[in-house]
Amino acid sequence: MTGAAGIDEAEIREELRGLRSRVPELTGALLASADGLVLAHETPPGTEPEGLAALTAAALGVGARLSDAAGRGDFRELLVRGSGGYVATYAAGGAAVLTLLAGDRVNVGRLHLEGRRAGRRLAVMVPALPAAVPAAGRPAPAGRAHAAGSEQPGSLPVRSPGAARAGRRPGGGPRSSGSRSSA
Repeated sequence: MTGAAGIDEAEIREELRGLRSRVPELTGALLASADGLVLAHETPPGTEPEGLAALTAAALGVGARLSDAAGRGDFRELLVRGSGGYVATYAAGGAAVLTLLAGDRVNVGRLHLEGRRAGRRLAVMVPALPAAVPAAGRPAPAGRAHAAGSEQPGSLPVRSPGAARAGRRPGGGPRSSGSRSSA
């Protein structure tokens, strides 16, 4: 079945199922657009795919900015370890992101190997999404505005700590000692 923007949802879901069979401890997989829309998912009961997709978009934005700020190049992947397992996020081309849920006993090397491979395969299956990457000179569709100067689709407007706002001193807060003068 071909869905919105020419995406073959059945082919994507088959890739997600295959990924789950290759990584035994994998409990869920989700493909989302860079701006947080669910494209396909194979998630366990109790997991909200829409909420996970939105958080994935946020993680993509933060991960991209962190990688850039640290001088490490373009975002490729993000791994979060919680007390109950792992959440791994991989770039799937410029328009989508793959999120994998795994138990705490997963072979992390295998998770990365299969996640990276699946991300590359899925990138081919997902064409450039017009809503995720607006054409130059055109406004982003309603509800999908990107930060000014943002180069990464789905990135969040994150202010760097050293950036001063007009009329405020760097750091933004009041001085902790001494008297304040009025200007």
